Amino acid sequence: MTALNTPPTISSSPIFVVGCARSGTTLLQSLLASHPEIASFPESKFFVDLVRMPEERSRRYQWGIVAPQLRSTLEAFLDEVEHPELKRQLPRLPLINLYVQSFKAIFAKLTQLQGKSIWLEKTPEHLHRLKYIEHYLPGAKIIHIVRSGTDVVASLYDTAQRYPEHWGTTFKTVDSCIQRWTDDIAITQRHLHKPNHTLVSYEQLVDNPTAEVKRLCQFVGVSFDAHMVDNYRNTSNQLVRSREAWKATNNRAIQNTNSQKFLSVFTPEQQAHIRQAVAQVDVPTLPAPVA
Repeated sequence: MTALNTPPTISSSPIFVVGCARSGTTLLQSLLASHPEIASFPESKFFVDLVRMPEERSRRYQWGIVAPQLRSTLEAFLDEVEHPELKRQLPRLPLINLYVQSFKAIFAKLTQLQGKSIWLEKTPEHLHRLKYIEHYLPGAKIIHIVRSGTDVVASLYDTAQRYPEHWGTTFKTVDSCIQRWTDDIAITQRHLHKPNHTLVSYEQLVDNPTAEVKRLCQFVGVSFDAHMVDNYRNTSNQLVRSREAWKATNNRAIQNTNSQKFLSVFTPEQQAHIRQAVAQVDVPTLPAPVA
């Protein structure tokens, strides 16, 4: 731990947790952020809004200019973490390189304020922006989490029905939920050969959290702390925004709820259709748990 009153040295190897939405990213984030050296925060969505998409048709990207919504995204994030004074670090010029430097400085400062040395960012959609993360933060360590396709599809669809203002546009149909999980698994597959990427199974995480967290600590380069598994619920309360009602179960005891929602949300015909679709997907090979 850092000596009293001595600012911690911020690691040049931040952590990004990515994966298909509703795959357990918040649970994983809460466990890791319970480590005495790892700081984390609500989703920043920084790389989601960094570049105007599609980039190949964006003159802003060709000129090195950020997407127009990025500044408001960061300002809202700083309000939510209760450090609006850090808005002063946002650059006046809307240049990608300047905003990336500002992003890193802000996260380093927030980490320092927690008395920690490593920051962890969790925005599931950053899975689709790994190109930019690896370009601008080449030392970053990326943790992918995957979950059973039937259960992710059920959770995506059910959440979209209950919170249409936040989720309904993207996940209106069963097939749109299937497609998102399928596409996200394919992205994860393409990156797992890289040494700075690793994989976590939601099912293994909930069945044996201690073993999985130990393995991830080794990947990150920190010593395992037994309090991580005990304290994650308190950590989760600090990471989940009050408006994110769909994350309300993250501060409960770890348990495997797979299949319950799938069987209650869908008709037998829908269940058969989903099972057939996800069975065709090559799910990544999972590492053996640490004994």
